[in-house]
Amino acid sequence: MSDPTENLRRERLAEINAKPGSREALEAEHGQVWDTDQLRQEFDVLGFMAPFVVVRRKSDGVKGSLEFQHNPRFYFNFQPE
Repeated sequence: MSDPTENLRRERLAEINAKPGSREALEAEHGQVWDTDQLRQEFDVLGFMAPFVVVRRKSDGVKGSLEFQHNPRFYFNFQPE
């Protein structure tokens, strides 16, 4: 099965994880940042394909996506659908 997004996702994944940001650096660049526990509290995870995760915000049902870095694991750059 062919995934037309695979090369782009791999490039973005390498970019994000080459220099993982601190929470403060990610907040300065992308706004709100969530750790794993905060993600679970605020969102239902619908699916993921690194470095993206598709979520539904619990407070209002808005569906969107987040990016994430592996270590330390932070989710950021919420984009509503």
